[in-house]
Amino acid sequence: MKFLAVLLITIVALFAAIPWIKQHLPAQYNPFAPLAVTDPPNIITRYKLKRLATDPEACLAVMTRARDEGWVSFRRTDSTQGRCPLEHPLVIQRFGSVQLNTPFLASCPLAVSSVMFVTAIQQHHAAISPLARIDHLGSFACRNIYHREQGRLSEHATADAWDIAGFRLQNGERISVIDNWRQPQEKAVWLQQTFQQSCRYFGNALGPEYNAAHANHFHLGMRGFAVCR
Repeated sequence: MKFLAVLLITIVALFAAIPWIKQHLPAQYNPFAPLAVTDPPNIITRYKLKRLATDPEACLAVMTRARDEGWVSFRRTDSTQGRCPLEHPLVIQRFGSVQLNTPFLASCPLAVSSVMFVTAIQQHHAAISPLARIDHLGSFACRNIYHREQGRLSEHATADAWDIAGFRLQNGERISVIDNWRQPQEKAVWLQQTFQQSCRYFGNALGPEYNAAHANHFHLGMRGFAVCR
């Protein structure tokens, strides 16, 4: 009985604090403030990212603001039907000055997480050499997980994941997941730090240590919550 009374008081206090939170708490720590792609990767940011999955208008608003601020270039494309329907996916063309080997199709939540990830690694590695390009293996593919004939659909079937194979820096260096995950040391550290950054923005991040199927890429997807392997 005492526990229920304490719980009730706590809930009432939280509701009473909502107006103060909305007015005084910094946006990056305020669960009621719109998400910005430059927000730090805290628990509130993760909550906001998850919430976008059920709020397409808010998600598109985040992407539009990010485009207006120069963090990403994208275009909207038509919805598709069939075995793997897509509802108003986005075509990601580049991330600010960071080029892509080819544009990729993304659900809006994947697009937001991807912008935040690329922005974060740009800042993290700025002292070494700015990022110039990301080489990826694609995103959307209407298939089951691991290309199996039976089983659940892959995240790729809903454009909720993309696979990164490597990076190119402005100083001309190329860093490949399959070639440089372990060596040489400088590139391996760069890759492993970058992978750890991805874990902060995606529901799941799977790398070369997960299994042999991921030896040549980082799989960055929206399912789950902070799964990092």
